[in-house]
Amino acid sequence: MTDPIHEFNAEKENRINNYANNESLKAAAREFNNASNSSQYSYNFTWMGRPIIQYPQDIIAMQEIIWDIKPDLIIETGIAHGGSLIYYASILELIGKGQVLGIDIDIRKHNKEEIEKHPMFKRISMIEGSSIADSTYQEVKKIAEKNKTILVVLDSNHTHEHVLRELQLYAPLVSVGSYAVVFDTIVEDLPEGYFNQQRPWGIGDNPKTAVWEFLKSNDDFEINKSIDNKLLISVAPDGYLKRIK
Repeated sequence: MTDPIHEFNAEKENRINNYANNESLKAAAREFNNASNSSQYSYNFTWMGRPIIQYPQDIIAMQEIIWDIKPDLIIETGIAHGGSLIYYASILELIGKGQVLGIDIDIRKHNKEEIEKHPMFKRISMIEGSSIADSTYQEVKKIAEKNKTILVVLDSNHTHEHVLRELQLYAPLVSVGSYAVVFDTIVEDLPEGYFNQQRPWGIGDNPKTAVWEFLKSNDDFEINKSIDNKLLISVAPDGYLKRIK
């Protein structure tokens, strides 16, 4: 007698694996990624009332990861409007445990006020400071030492140098089986001269190049390609790094 749950999951995994070779589907995804990023598509969504500035596909991927590993602590660099902090906190609230620690060099007053009055703030704490400053890192490390299962999300300054340093600092805090998720690796895949605004990052200098450089000297992590194959539309291709040892 077949197990319908196992059968469904096997069909899903087979379908996702086949997407890696589905050139027409991947081409359609690339076209949408290019067009939607230039239209600031990710700025259109909120979570429990706060702008989250993420693609729905990446939001779902993060929910799957959080539900699977059930972290005691989620560390995120880059706060912006606070939507992602609230999102992660809400999933932890459903799980019944865990805290979210947000880090930003500039937590704007109006955003801080909105985050602090939100019902999910009970699972959130914030540190204002550069994520790569030693003082900030030492403060985060002290908090991390009190927790067993840790997930790290990097979404602040997107230059190669900054993200590489964040990986060097924060990836060792990730527990085995959990993830260091690096957002906006999509920058490497976008057309040259893509951004209308002046940015300090671009092709050859961005989160994806930092991921590639980091993995050259660190075999504790590997890119979870099955997430890339499943999502197709994402701002984090090659950015879902699973700690395997």
